[in-house]
Amino acid sequence: QVQPVESGGGLVQAGGSLRLSCAASGGTFGSYYVGWFRQAPGKEREFVSTLRWSTGATYYGDRVKGRFTISRDNAKNMVYLQMNSLKPEDTAVYYCAAERLALSCGVYDSYEYNNWGQGTQVTVSS
Repeated sequence: QVQPVESGGGLVQAGGSLRLSCAASGGTFGSYYVGWFRQAPGKEREFVSTLRWSTGATYYGDRVKGRFTISRDNAKNMVYLQMNSLKPEDTAVYYCAAERLALSCGVYDSYEYNNWGQGTQVTVSS
């Protein structure tokens, strides 16, 4: 099983940008859906975006659509989340997750993923 490893979080002002990175430890993302979830204090884990490595298909949560872009680097076996026009409500711990999903309808549900990174904090100040 691949182990995701996140990096790239930090503090940014509202309207700014950050890029998160997710590397695969112990394997490759070749047969996985690789996604990002986030969790703010006192709130449930929320779907942000997922990429199906084999086809490049992408999925986005409604709250980030049009502002965030998920992408991959095949050579580096990395997945990125480019976050633009950040808002204070984007503040959360962001987690990278990977799973060999049987059905694409499962991409939105955190319980479908069994391989998680340690998380990286993103803080957006107003």
